[in-house]
Amino acid sequence: MLAVVQYALAPLAVELRDIPTPEFEDDDVLLEVGAVSVCGSDVHQAWNTHSWPVNVPVVLGHEFGGTVARAGRNVRGFREGDRVVCETAARICGDCLMCRSGRYQLCPSRKGFGYGVDGAMAGHVRVPARCLHHIPDALPFDIACLSEPHAVAANAMLVNSTIRPGDAVVVLGPGPIGLLCTRMAALAGAHPLIVAGLSADRSRFDTARQLGATHTCDVETEDLGELVRSVRPLGADLACDATGASNAFADAVRVVRPDGQITKVGWSPENVAIDMNPIVHQNLRVQGSFSHNHAVWERVIGLLTDGVTFPDALIGLRAPLEDWRNAFDAMHTRKVIKSVLLP
Repeated sequence: MLAVVQYALAPLAVELRDIPTPEFEDDDVLLEVGAVSVCGSDVHQAWNTHSWPVNVPVVLGHEFGGTVARAGRNVRGFREGDRVVCETAARICGDCLMCRSGRYQLCPSRKGFGYGVDGAMAGHVRVPARCLHHIPDALPFDIACLSEPHAVAANAMLVNSTIRPGDAVVVLGPGPIGLLCTRMAALAGAHPLIVAGLSADRSRFDTARQLGATHTCDVETEDLGELVRSVRPLGADLACDATGASNAFADAVRVVRPDGQITKVGWSPENVAIDMNPIVHQNLRVQGSFSHNHAVWERVIGLLTDGVTFPDALIGLRAPLEDWRNAFDAMHTRKVIKSVLLP
């Protein structure tokens, strides 16, 4: 079968290869991939700008859905022909406190699809049955594959953050996750809801408003702090750092009110010096947010099925697997918010 393989830790050490269909074990299913969306982390890995360990060679892709082609002997609840989406925690220990309390995404032994084990930019992928969720026939795979970034955003804004109707929320970074965090905040009742980005992001501000933003801010030409305080003099109740930039956290600290919240969901490429004194002096709560779990997935599948997150607003390119490079380039150059590959 054809697969998009990262074969070395070097820029653009990625190619389309013909590899064997994966074998699977008793607790696994062999999934025929229906669609796989390109994540920003896939793009970072392709250009070797990532900040996490990658086991090369590896098949890329962790945002996917498909049809169960074959099921292992121990699999219950899933059978051949079922339409499903798949979580990303491909390997966990199953025994630690995190696993046993349902927070398996935080298992110290966790390995994810697309960097730790082979992912889904291929015709078929081997997945543990515990990672699967049924989806209705009405939900097409090119939309269903966005379940994973939806789950990341829902976990950040609806689980790890507190948003009440009327809360002022600032989202830093209008990438796919930042825009989905914007939508989740809007659904939770955030108002006003400000999305901030760079001049290169201005084309995405219309999408941010479509998803519920009341204000947008180009931080290279406008003063974000001034905008926030024009609508909330004390500052925002919550700032979400969904950027891929290390210095954005300082902006989050600057725009939240005393006793406010900061949720960081974006990965930082390098370390930067941060003045911690305002966090102490203003009694701020800083929360990291990583990945998702079963309950979050069940929630977002319902939101996707009902169309209330406007997922089509994010997808700018659909392409066959053979056109993976165009799909990656379109995201790397910010021509599209999200590319979807159809194996």
